[in-house]
Amino acid sequence: MAIYLDYNASAPLCDAAADRLTRALREEFGNASSIHRFGQRAKAALDEARDRIAHLIGGDPAEVVLTGGGTESDNLAVRGSAARAPDARRHLVVSAIEHEAVLTTARALARDGWSLTEVPCSSDGLVDVESLAAAVTEKTALVSVMLANNETGVVQPVAECARIAHAHGAWMHTDAVQAAGKMSVDVRALDVDLLSLSAHKFGGPQGVGALWIRKGLSLRAHTTGGRQERGRRAGTENVAGIAAAGAAARDARAHLEAAPRAVATLRDRLESTLLATLPGLHVNGGAAARVGNTANISFEGVEGESLVIALDLDGVAVSTGSACSSGTLEPSHVLRAMGLPPHRVQSAVRFSLGPATTTAEIDTVIDAVARRVEKLRRLRSRG
Repeated sequence: MAIYLDYNASAPLCDAAADRLTRALREEFGNASSIHRFGQRAKAALDEARDRIAHLIGGDPAEVVLTGGGTESDNLAVRGSAARAPDARRHLVVSAIEHEAVLTTARALARDGWSLTEVPCSSDGLVDVESLAAAVTEKTALVSVMLANNETGVVQPVAECARIAHAHGAWMHTDAVQAAGKMSVDVRALDVDLLSLSAHKFGGPQGVGALWIRKGLSLRAHTTGGRQERGRRAGTENVAGIAAAGAAARDARAHLEAAPRAVATLRDRLESTLLATLPGLHVNGGAAARVGNTANISFEGVEGESLVIALDLDGVAVSTGSACSSGTLEPSHVLRAMGLPPHRVQSAVRFSLGPATTTAEIDTVIDAVARRVEKLRRLRSRG
Protein backbone atom coordinates (compact mmCIF):
# COMPACT_ATOMS: atom_id res chain seq x y z
CA MET A 1 0.00 0.00 0.00
CA ALA A 2 1.29 3.45 -0.90
CA ILE A 3 -0.94 6.47 -0.40
CA TYR A 4 0.33 9.95 -1.16
CA LEU A 5 -1.29 12.81 0.77
CA ASP A 6 1.46 15.43 0.52
CA TYR A 7 0.37 17.30 -2.61
CA ASN A 8 1.16 20.66 -0.99
CA ALA A 9 4.81 19.65 -0.87
CA SER A 10 4.80 18.42 -4.46
CA ALA A 11 2.11 16.93 -6.66
CA PRO A 12 2.82 13.90 -8.87
CA LEU A 13 3.47 14.72 -12.50
CA CYS A 14 0.16 14.54 -14.37
CA ASP A 15 -0.05 12.41 -17.52
CA ALA A 16 -0.38 15.42 -19.82
CA ALA A 17 2.76 16.99 -18.35
CA ALA A 18 4.72 13.73 -18.53
CA ASP A 19 3.82 13.24 -22.19
CA ARG A 20 4.68 16.85 -23.04
CA LEU A 21 7.98 16.65 -21.14
CA THR A 22 9.04 13.56 -23.06
CA ARG A 23 8.16 15.08 -26.42
CA ALA A 24 9.97 18.32 -25.61
CA LEU A 25 13.13 16.51 -24.54
CA ARG A 26 13.18 14.63 -27.84
CA GLU A 27 11.98 17.28 -30.27
CA GLU A 28 12.48 20.76 -28.79
CA PHE A 29 16.07 20.62 -27.64
CA GLY A 30 17.22 23.85 -29.30
CA ASN A 31 18.08 27.06 -27.51
CA ALA A 32 15.03 29.31 -27.61
CA SER A 33 17.27 32.34 -28.24
CA SER A 34 18.65 30.87 -31.47
CA ILE A 35 17.14 32.09 -34.74
CA HIS A 36 17.36 28.79 -36.65
CA ARG A 37 14.45 26.39 -36.89
CA PHE A 38 15.50 24.36 -33.84
CA GLY A 39 15.65 27.47 -31.70
CA GLN A 40 12.35 28.73 -33.03
CA ARG A 41 10.73 25.38 -32.30
CA ALA A 42 11.90 25.70 -28.69
CA LYS A 43 10.65 29.29 -28.53
CA ALA A 44 7.25 28.18 -29.81
CA ALA A 45 7.10 25.66 -26.95
CA LEU A 46 7.81 28.44 -24.46
CA ASP A 47 5.15 30.67 -25.99
CA GLU A 48 2.60 27.85 -25.85
CA ALA A 49 3.36 27.23 -22.16
CA ARG A 50 3.28 30.93 -21.35
CA ASP A 51 -0.16 31.19 -22.94
CA ARG A 52 -1.50 28.24 -20.96
CA ILE A 53 -0.11 29.50 -17.65
CA ALA A 54 -1.60 32.93 -18.30
CA HIS A 55 -4.98 31.34 -19.06
CA LEU A 56 -4.90 29.47 -15.75
CA ILE A 57 -4.75 32.75 -13.79
CA GLY A 58 -6.70 35.04 -16.10
CA GLY A 59 -3.68 37.02 -17.24
CA ASP A 60 -2.09 38.01 -20.53
CA PRO A 61 0.82 35.86 -21.82
CA ALA A 62 2.99 38.96 -22.22
CA GLU A 63 2.68 39.54 -18.45
CA VAL A 64 4.10 36.12 -17.53
CA VAL A 65 7.78 35.74 -16.60
CA LEU A 66 8.94 32.13 -16.52
CA THR A 67 11.15 31.26 -13.54
CA GLY A 68 12.80 28.33 -11.80
CA GLY A 69 10.00 27.89 -9.24
CA GLY A 70 7.85 29.58 -6.65
CA THR A 71 10.74 30.68 -4.46
CA GLU A 72 12.44 32.46 -7.34
CA SER A 73 9.13 34.06 -8.32
CA ASP A 74 8.63 35.35 -4.78
CA ASN A 75 12.18 36.66 -4.66
CA LEU A 76 11.81 38.43 -7.99
CA ALA A 77 8.55 40.00 -6.84
CA VAL A 78 9.87 41.25 -3.50
CA ARG A 79 13.44 42.17 -4.42
CA GLY A 80 12.57 43.33 -7.91
CA SER A 81 9.87 45.73 -6.74
CA ALA A 82 11.99 46.96 -3.82
CA ALA A 83 14.83 47.79 -6.21
CA ARG A 84 12.49 49.93 -8.32
CA ALA A 85 10.84 51.72 -5.41
CA PRO A 86 11.56 55.44 -4.96
CA ASP A 87 13.61 56.54 -1.96
CA ALA A 88 10.47 57.83 -0.25
CA ARG A 89 9.05 54.30 -0.18
CA ARG A 90 11.31 52.07 1.91
CA HIS A 91 8.65 50.10 3.76
CA LEU A 92 7.39 46.56 3.22
CA VAL A 93 4.24 44.95 4.64
CA VAL A 94 3.88 41.17 4.69
CA SER A 95 1.69 38.78 6.63
CA ALA A 96 3.19 36.74 9.45
CA ILE A 97 2.00 33.52 7.78
CA GLU A 98 3.78 33.98 4.46
CA HIS A 99 5.94 31.26 2.97
CA GLU A 100 9.59 31.47 3.94
CA ALA A 101 10.42 32.62 0.42
CA VAL A 102 8.63 35.88 1.15
CA LEU A 103 9.33 36.20 4.88
CA THR A 104 13.04 35.47 4.66
CA THR A 105 13.47 37.78 1.68
CA ALA A 106 11.60 40.64 3.36
CA ARG A 107 13.63 40.17 6.55
CA ALA A 108 16.86 40.25 4.52
CA LEU A 109 15.80 43.59 3.06
CA ALA A 110 15.02 44.79 6.58
CA ARG A 111 18.59 44.01 7.57
CA ASP A 112 19.70 46.16 4.65
CA GLY A 113 17.81 49.16 5.97
CA TRP A 114 14.23 48.65 4.85
CA SER A 115 11.36 49.07 7.30
CA LEU A 116 9.27 45.91 7.65
CA THR A 117 5.87 45.26 9.22
CA GLU A 118 4.67 41.69 9.69
CA VAL A 119 0.89 41.70 10.01
CA PRO A 120 -0.67 39.22 12.48
CA CYS A 121 -3.50 36.81 11.79
CA SER A 122 -6.53 35.53 13.70
CA SER A 123 -6.79 32.18 15.46
CA ASP A 124 -8.52 30.93 12.30
CA GLY A 125 -5.45 31.76 10.23
CA LEU A 126 -6.89 34.80 8.47
CA VAL A 127 -4.73 37.87 8.00
CA ASP A 128 -5.93 40.73 10.19
CA VAL A 129 -7.09 43.26 7.59
CA GLU A 130 -7.49 46.04 10.14
CA SER A 131 -3.88 45.63 11.24
CA LEU A 132 -2.78 45.62 7.62
CA ALA A 133 -4.73 48.81 6.95
CA ALA A 134 -3.03 50.45 9.92
CA ALA A 135 0.39 49.31 8.74
CA VAL A 136 0.27 50.52 5.13
CA THR A 137 1.35 54.15 4.67
CA GLU A 138 2.53 56.47 1.93
CA LYS A 139 6.01 55.09 2.57
CA THR A 140 5.00 51.51 1.75
CA ALA A 141 6.42 50.12 -1.50
CA LEU A 142 4.97 46.61 -1.47
CA VAL A 143 2.33 44.57 0.35
CA SER A 144 2.59 40.78 0.11
CA VAL A 145 -0.19 38.45 1.29
CA MET A 146 -0.46 34.86 0.07
CA LEU A 147 -3.67 33.59 -1.52
CA ALA A 148 -3.91 30.16 0.11
CA ASN A 149 -1.75 29.17 3.06
CA ASN A 150 0.49 26.19 2.42
CA GLU A 151 0.03 24.70 5.91
CA THR A 152 -3.63 25.32 6.73
CA GLY A 153 -5.11 25.98 3.31
CA VAL A 154 -6.85 29.12 4.60
CA VAL A 155 -7.76 31.47 1.75
CA GLN A 156 -6.74 35.04 2.46
CA PRO A 157 -8.67 38.28 1.63
CA VAL A 158 -6.20 39.30 -1.04
CA ALA A 159 -8.54 41.56 -3.01
CA GLU A 160 -9.30 43.57 0.13
CA CYS A 161 -5.60 43.81 0.94
CA ALA A 162 -4.94 44.98 -2.61
CA ARG A 163 -7.51 47.73 -2.25
CA ILE A 164 -5.73 48.98 0.87
CA ALA A 165 -2.29 48.81 -0.76
CA HIS A 166 -3.40 50.67 -3.86
CA ALA A 167 -5.13 53.38 -1.83
CA HIS A 168 -1.68 54.29 -0.53
CA GLY A 169 0.11 53.88 -3.86
CA ALA A 170 1.81 50.59 -2.92
CA TRP A 171 2.13 47.52 -5.14
CA MET A 172 0.34 44.29 -4.18
CA HIS A 173 1.94 40.85 -4.49
CA THR A 174 0.32 37.51 -3.75
CA ASP A 175 2.00 34.14 -3.47
CA ALA A 176 -0.55 31.88 -5.20
CA VAL A 177 1.66 28.80 -5.22
CA GLN A 178 -0.84 26.74 -3.20
CA ALA A 179 -3.89 28.19 -4.96
CA ALA A 180 -3.18 28.00 -8.69
CA GLY A 181 -4.74 24.89 -10.16
CA LYS A 182 -6.65 24.11 -6.96
CA MET A 183 -9.14 26.97 -6.99
CA SER A 184 -10.24 29.69 -9.35
CA VAL A 185 -7.53 32.35 -9.58
CA ASP A 186 -8.12 35.56 -11.53
CA VAL A 187 -5.48 38.26 -11.35
CA ARG A 188 -7.96 40.89 -12.48
CA ALA A 189 -10.54 40.03 -9.83
CA LEU A 190 -7.84 39.92 -7.16
CA ASP A 191 -6.55 43.29 -8.43
CA VAL A 192 -2.96 42.35 -7.63
CA ASP A 193 0.14 43.66 -9.36
CA LEU A 194 2.29 40.56 -8.96
CA LEU A 195 1.37 36.89 -8.58
CA SER A 196 3.70 33.92 -8.03
CA LEU A 197 3.01 30.28 -8.88
CA SER A 198 4.88 26.99 -9.11
CA ALA A 199 4.22 24.17 -11.57
CA HIS A 200 4.93 21.24 -9.28
CA LYS A 201 2.00 22.14 -7.04
CA PHE A 202 -0.54 21.44 -9.80
CA GLY A 203 0.91 18.48 -11.67
CA GLY A 204 3.83 20.06 -13.50
CA PRO A 205 7.53 19.32 -13.00
CA GLN A 206 9.67 20.65 -10.19
CA GLY A 207 11.95 23.57 -10.99
CA VAL A 208 9.48 25.60 -13.06
CA GLY A 209 7.49 28.61 -11.88
CA ALA A 210 6.12 31.90 -13.09
CA LEU A 211 5.65 35.46 -11.94
CA TRP A 212 2.73 37.38 -13.40
CA ILE A 213 3.58 41.09 -13.58
CA ARG A 214 0.84 43.59 -14.33
CA LYS A 215 1.45 45.33 -17.64
CA GLY A 216 3.23 48.64 -17.11
CA LEU A 217 5.14 47.62 -13.98
CA SER A 218 8.93 47.55 -14.13
CA LEU A 219 10.93 45.19 -11.90
CA ARG A 220 14.68 44.99 -11.63
CA ALA A 221 15.96 41.53 -12.56
CA HIS A 222 17.96 39.80 -9.84
CA THR A 223 19.37 37.20 -12.25
CA THR A 224 21.39 38.97 -14.91
CA GLY A 225 23.50 37.90 -17.86
CA GLY A 226 21.09 37.72 -20.80
CA ARG A 227 17.98 39.23 -22.32
CA GLN A 228 15.69 36.24 -21.78
CA GLU A 229 12.17 36.92 -20.48
CA ARG A 230 12.42 40.48 -21.84
CA GLY A 231 15.36 41.21 -19.59
CA ARG A 232 13.57 40.21 -16.41
CA ARG A 233 15.13 36.78 -15.89
CA ALA A 234 18.44 35.88 -17.51
CA GLY A 235 19.47 32.34 -18.39
CA THR A 236 18.70 29.68 -20.97
CA GLU A 237 15.16 28.47 -20.36
CA ASN A 238 14.29 24.96 -19.24
CA VAL A 239 12.25 24.36 -22.38
CA ALA A 240 11.12 20.82 -21.62
CA GLY A 241 10.13 21.62 -18.04
CA ILE A 242 8.31 24.78 -19.06
CA ALA A 243 6.46 22.96 -21.85
CA ALA A 244 5.36 20.34 -19.32
CA ALA A 245 4.27 23.08 -16.92
CA GLY A 246 2.10 24.52 -19.65
CA ALA A 247 0.49 21.15 -20.24
CA ALA A 248 -0.20 20.81 -16.51
CA ALA A 249 -1.70 24.30 -16.43
CA ARG A 250 -4.03 23.45 -19.32
CA ASP A 251 -5.02 20.19 -17.64
CA ALA A 252 -5.69 21.93 -14.32
CA ARG A 253 -7.72 24.64 -16.05
CA ALA A 254 -9.84 22.05 -17.85
CA HIS A 255 -10.75 20.33 -14.59
CA LEU A 256 -10.94 23.41 -12.39
CA GLU A 257 -14.62 23.03 -11.54
CA ALA A 258 -15.07 19.30 -10.97
CA ALA A 259 -11.69 18.23 -9.55
CA PRO A 260 -11.48 20.70 -6.63
CA ARG A 261 -15.03 19.85 -5.54
CA ALA A 262 -14.29 16.13 -5.56
CA VAL A 263 -11.07 16.65 -3.60
CA ALA A 264 -12.83 18.87 -1.04
CA THR A 265 -15.46 16.17 -0.50
CA LEU A 266 -12.74 13.66 0.31
CA ARG A 267 -10.96 16.16 2.58
CA ASP A 268 -14.20 16.75 4.48
CA ARG A 269 -14.72 12.98 4.77
CA LEU A 270 -11.25 12.61 6.27
CA GLU A 271 -11.80 15.39 8.80
CA SER A 272 -15.34 14.55 9.87
CA THR A 273 -14.65 10.84 10.30
CA LEU A 274 -11.47 11.39 12.28
CA LEU A 275 -13.22 13.93 14.51
CA ALA A 276 -16.02 11.44 15.15
CA THR A 277 -13.59 8.58 15.75
CA LEU A 278 -10.89 10.11 17.93
CA PRO A 279 -11.15 12.54 20.86
CA GLY A 280 -8.78 15.49 21.27
CA LEU A 281 -8.57 16.53 17.61
CA HIS A 282 -8.54 20.10 16.29
CA VAL A 283 -8.77 21.19 12.65
CA ASN A 284 -6.49 24.21 12.43
CA GLY A 285 -8.07 26.90 10.28
CA GLY A 286 -11.22 24.80 9.96
CA ALA A 287 -13.56 27.71 10.65
CA ALA A 288 -12.26 29.74 7.70
CA ALA A 289 -12.65 29.26 3.97
CA ARG A 290 -9.90 26.95 2.77
CA VAL A 291 -8.55 25.55 -0.46
CA GLY A 292 -10.32 22.22 -0.73
CA ASN A 293 -7.39 19.84 -0.60
CA THR A 294 -5.79 20.76 2.73
CA ALA A 295 -6.45 19.54 6.27
CA ASN A 296 -4.20 20.57 9.15
CA ILE A 297 -5.11 18.57 12.25
CA SER A 298 -3.67 18.62 15.76
CA PHE A 299 -3.80 15.32 17.68
CA GLU A 300 -3.64 15.89 21.42
CA GLY A 301 -1.20 13.60 23.19
CA VAL A 302 0.77 12.85 20.03
CA GLU A 303 3.90 14.37 18.55
CA GLY A 304 3.17 15.28 14.95
CA GLU A 305 6.53 14.06 13.71
CA SER A 306 6.04 10.68 15.41
CA LEU A 307 2.68 10.28 13.71
CA VAL A 308 4.15 11.18 10.32
CA ILE A 309 6.87 8.54 10.75
CA ALA A 310 4.37 5.93 11.94
CA LEU A 311 2.07 6.56 9.00
CA ASP A 312 5.01 6.34 6.61
CA LEU A 313 5.62 2.83 7.92
CA ASP A 314 2.03 2.10 6.91
CA GLY A 315 2.68 3.47 3.43
CA VAL A 316 0.90 6.79 3.99
CA ALA A 317 2.77 9.99 3.11
CA VAL A 318 1.77 13.13 5.04
CA SER A 319 3.77 15.95 6.63
CA THR A 320 3.99 18.23 9.64
CA GLY A 321 3.94 21.38 7.51
CA SER A 322 5.95 23.15 4.86
CA ALA A 323 8.43 20.95 3.04
CA CYS A 324 10.72 23.97 2.70
CA SER A 325 11.10 24.05 6.48
CA SER A 326 11.68 20.33 6.95
CA GLY A 327 14.84 19.33 8.77
CA THR A 328 14.51 22.19 11.22
CA LEU A 329 13.53 21.92 14.86
CA GLU A 330 11.55 25.14 14.73
CA PRO A 331 7.78 24.77 15.25
CA SER A 332 5.45 25.98 12.52
CA HIS A 333 5.57 29.77 12.28
CA VAL A 334 2.08 29.69 10.76
CA LEU A 335 0.45 27.86 13.67
CA ARG A 336 2.35 30.01 16.15
CA ALA A 337 1.14 33.15 14.39
CA MET A 338 -2.39 31.81 14.83
CA GLY A 339 -1.75 31.84 18.58
CA LEU A 340 -2.18 28.10 19.03
CA PRO A 341 -0.81 26.64 22.26
CA PRO A 342 2.51 24.77 21.94
CA HIS A 343 0.94 21.33 22.34
CA ARG A 344 -1.34 21.93 19.35
CA VAL A 345 1.53 23.24 17.26
CA GLN A 346 3.72 20.24 18.06
CA SER A 347 0.93 17.73 17.43
CA ALA A 348 -0.14 19.10 14.04
CA VAL A 349 -0.10 17.02 10.87
CA ARG A 350 -0.94 18.25 7.38
CA PHE A 351 -2.89 16.07 4.97
CA SER A 352 -2.96 17.46 1.41
CA LEU A 353 -4.96 15.61 -1.22
CA GLY A 354 -4.98 15.68 -5.00
CA PRO A 355 -7.01 14.71 -8.05
CA ALA A 356 -5.79 11.11 -7.91
CA THR A 357 -6.86 10.60 -4.29
CA THR A 358 -9.68 8.04 -3.93
CA THR A 359 -12.37 7.33 -1.36
CA ALA A 360 -10.81 3.95 -0.66
CA GLU A 361 -7.49 5.63 0.10
CA ILE A 362 -9.10 8.11 2.46
CA ASP A 363 -10.86 5.31 4.33
CA THR A 364 -7.58 3.43 4.60
CA VAL A 365 -5.84 6.54 5.92
CA ILE A 366 -8.60 7.08 8.49
CA ASP A 367 -8.10 3.54 9.82
CA ALA A 368 -4.32 3.92 9.87
CA VAL A 369 -4.45 7.29 11.65
CA ALA A 370 -6.89 6.04 14.28
CA ARG A 371 -4.78 2.97 14.97
CA ARG A 372 -1.50 4.86 15.14
CA VAL A 373 -2.83 7.72 17.28
CA GLU A 374 -4.28 5.31 19.82
CA LYS A 375 -0.99 3.40 19.98
CA LEU A 376 1.11 6.54 20.32
CA ARG A 377 -1.15 7.81 23.08
CA ARG A 378 -0.84 4.53 24.96
CA LEU A 379 2.93 4.60 24.68
CA ARG A 380 3.03 8.18 25.92
CA SER A 381 0.81 7.44 28.91
CA ARG A 382 3.09 4.58 29.94
CA GLY A 383 6.20 6.74 29.62
